[in-house]
This record gives sequence, structure tokens and C-alpha cells, in this order.
Amino acid sequence: MTSLPVLGAAMPLDTVETLRDWLIADQRDLEIQDFIHADVLNGDWQPRVDRARKLLDGYTGRLGIHGPFWGLNIANPDPDLRALVTRRMDQGLAVCEALGATQMVIHSPYTTWMYNNLDNIDGQRQNVIDLTHETLDPVIARAEAAGVTMVIENIEDKDPDARRELALSFDSAAVQVSIDTGHAHYAHGSTGAPPVDYFVKSAGETLHHIHLQDADGYADRHWAIGKGTVNWPAVFAALAPLGDRPRLIMELRDKSGILPSAAWLESLGLAR
Repeated sequence: MTSLPVLGAAMPLDTVETLRDWLIADQRDLEIQDFIHADVLNGDWQPRVDRARKLLDGYTGRLGIHGPFWGLNIANPDPDLRALVTRRMDQGLAVCEALGATQMVIHSPYTTWMYNNLDNIDGQRQNVIDLTHETLDPVIARAEAAGVTMVIENIEDKDPDARRELALSFDSAAVQVSIDTGHAHYAHGSTGAPPVDYFVKSAGETLHHIHLQDADGYADRHWAIGKGTVNWPAVFAALAPLGDRPRLIMELRDKSGILPSAAWLESLGLAR
């Protein structure tokens, strides 16, 4: 019998302090959430890195960060704003280098509106890809040299294939796909997107990261696992062929739900 997949979690350093033993006991995947804000990235973030390194003494698991995303569009059509987004991505990679992190989550440029309009005007589908390249191409070499994979997370995405095709267009190990189960479930329930397990199957070998959160198909709930209506057996069945490539990161609004969520999934024989 194969062992159950090991769950990781996303959390700020204050929560790392309380869950340190749980993380280190099984060297679980960890995603640090302290570096998403502009004021942090524009300021002196080194003390946060120093604190993380001290807290994670003895940790040998796979470490990542949630990259900056507030107000950022990696396919922004305005060149001045696009330059700012590139700068934020570069700042995030600098943090990864200082931490020794090997993954950075960034947000998809695709919107619900795009789903109905990308093919309304000739060339718009390719335009999104080209603009994303203009944003990310300047930092790809840095990511590759640092061994950091930028994983593109679905936000409003209704078409699970478009983001995979965007990632593949870079032809680089430094750009891959992320799925957020709650975002996919929202898109399924509210905009007619496929169910969450279809998102997983679409991503296939490009899936290197997944945010596990429960939701009701109406909003971005980030509930504890088991509190919503995501079909978890179907999700984990779709993940099974991928082995341990995707980092299974519980991203919950209430961090006190991390351990109960892990226990709930273990009780179903899905993960631990």
C-alpha cells in the first residue's frame, strides 16, 4: 500500500512559530505569507528572513512564498504598470534567494470577462500571452539561476487550459501551474467552469503547487477542509498520478483549522 500524501500549509511567521514542530516532524511543504505586501517588499524585509531562518532551523522540507499580487496584473497592457509588476516579481525572487525558497506563487491574468471575449477580437488570446512574457521574461533568468519555480495560480479562471498553455509558452522549468481549489470551486459554482478535479487533470504534469481550501462555490471562503462542498475524493484521485510533484498547501483563512483539516483528510484516507 502506498503511503498517504503529506500535507503542507501556507502561513505567516507568527503561525510558523506555533506549528513549527508539526512542520518539521514530517518536513512538510511550507509557504510563507509575509512577503505579499508592497510596504514589506519596499522596506527592510531582511529581519523577517532572519526570523524565518531561525524558526526553521532543522527544517529540510520544500519552502516557498506567496509572491506579491495585490493590485498586480502580470498581463497589464500599460507598459508603465507592467514595469512595476516586473519589479515586484523581482523583489519576490530576491526574498526567495535570501530564504532559500524554491517556489513563488503568482496570480493568473485570466478573468471571467476574458473567457467570453478572448476570441471576440482577433489576436487577443495571444496578446495575453505576449504581455505576460513582457512582464516575466526579464526575471526568468534570475528565477532559473536561483532554482525558483513561479507557479501561476487560478483566480477567476474559467478555462483551466489557458493557464497551462501560458505556462508552457515560457518553455522554462521556472514557470509552472498552481491550482487553488476554492477558486476553482467558485468558478465552477458561479461561472460554469469545470469542477475542481478537472482543473487538476487539465494541469497534468505542469501542476507543481495546489492551494487546498474548502468553499461553497459562491465565494472565496478559505474554509477548513471538510467545511464546504469541494469533492475531495475526486480531487485527490486526480492528484494521485502526479505523486509528490505538486506541493499540497492548505491555505486557510483561520490558521487554527490547519491541524483539524489534516486530521479530517487523514480520516478519509486521502492525505496526512
